[in-house]
Amino acid sequence: MEDDFEYGPAEDPKFSVERYEEMIRNKDQYFFDTQAFEGIIDYYMDKNDPIKALQVVDYAVSQHPFAAVFYLKQAQLFAVTNQFGRALDALDKAETLEPSEGDIYLIKGGILGNLERYDEAFRSLDKALELAENPDDIYLQIALLHQNKGDYEQAIHYLKHCLEQNMENQDALYELAFCYDVLDQQDESIGFYKQYIDNDPYSYAGWYNLGNAYHKLNRYEEAIDAYDYAILIKDNFASAYFNKGNALVNLDKYSEAIEVYRQTFEYEPPGAETYCAIGECYEKLEQMDEARSYYKKAVKIDVTLADAWFGIGVTLDYEERYFESLHFYKKALDLEQDNPDYWFAIADARYKLKQLDEAELAYEKVVELNPVDLEAWLDYSSILYERAKLDKAIETIAEAIKNNPDGAELYYRMVAYLIAAGKYNEALNYLELGLAADPRKHSVLFEYLPQLRDNKAITEVIKKYMP
Repeated sequence: MEDDFEYGPAEDPKFSVERYEEMIRNKDQYFFDTQAFEGIIDYYMDKNDPIKALQVVDYAVSQHPFAAVFYLKQAQLFAVTNQFGRALDALDKAETLEPSEGDIYLIKGGILGNLERYDEAFRSLDKALELAENPDDIYLQIALLHQNKGDYEQAIHYLKHCLEQNMENQDALYELAFCYDVLDQQDESIGFYKQYIDNDPYSYAGWYNLGNAYHKLNRYEEAIDAYDYAILIKDNFASAYFNKGNALVNLDKYSEAIEVYRQTFEYEPPGAETYCAIGECYEKLEQMDEARSYYKKAVKIDVTLADAWFGIGVTLDYEERYFESLHFYKKALDLEQDNPDYWFAIADARYKLKQLDEAELAYEKVVELNPVDLEAWLDYSSILYERAKLDKAIETIAEAIKNNPDGAELYYRMVAYLIAAGKYNEALNYLELGLAADPRKHSVLFEYLPQLRDNKAITEVIKKYMP
């Protein structure tokens, strides 16, 4: 057995780890001072090996039973391995040895929060606040607990406290943006970030979050300006480039968006979402070969990215390769089975392939998943009408109107079906309802049934509503 020799604080942590592993191999007992043990524990924690780290803690506690730091480490490791009861016991021991150590109460608050013992958690964090020299992280922890409880207003209150203590706490900045988003308080968010930037005009995170708030309000030009400031301050800020690209897409500036998306490649490896976004831009520009190549790059990186599989289908559909497009739509649907857009595309492809039974079923699924999609209701009822299922077409439009009472197009379509069924008086009633909803859209009636232009009763009713 080695002599009890205490290595000083300057000891190389790597050497301490090697000595420790040698001790384990030799089944011996070496002595380490507290700093050496801390270094060994941290080494295994950094390697994401909590089991070995806990073994080291056991040795440390046996050699230094009155050092609170090892009970703290033990508690952290028990928490990581979901042994919350044992973690709290370890913290109680640490508190007995060193009741003025603020980290004890901070860690305890986090564990109690995970156990949804919120009142105890808040009391523990309040105690940590009393002892803290730099309380910003504790305010952040309290805010996160309020988030977990669903109390976002209180979370905002504590996040602002956090930023008053440390304006550079970026976690707090991003969490604040999240809370404003959940509460749909984008105007308040903009007000806060403007004030924040007045105090710290070189905060790239502040400008970025301001851009996101503008984006959510569809104020895309202002969002782009904010993203540009973020990029000016931090030129490798890939997320700002990506979101700027999204804003440009919303302004239909697809070529510019492609260039901005590509700039992200200079600062981070190309990701599936970025490839997919570029593919969508090329799709909007009707450059389908380019679009398809980027969608393929996306699925090569991430086979679970449903939008990219769907995008490949869209490009093939555009080229009237409906059978091939259907294959890719189905791959997207396998990943997101309740996506109404995918069902709609499948319904349309089935219809074009004359697979009318399957098209009907697919449209039925679309309107079930998204009952406010007027186009889906119209297309679904149109198939029924074409297939001489007139009663079902009328029932379908009636259901559509129930879900979309302001949808003028639905009333006009109902007029067409009722006239086809010989129900003229009922048809005229629906015509009046459609004209009351939106008289300008009455032309859709004639587009669907051009022969109605010569119907005197119809034209007389329309004249009453038109200037």
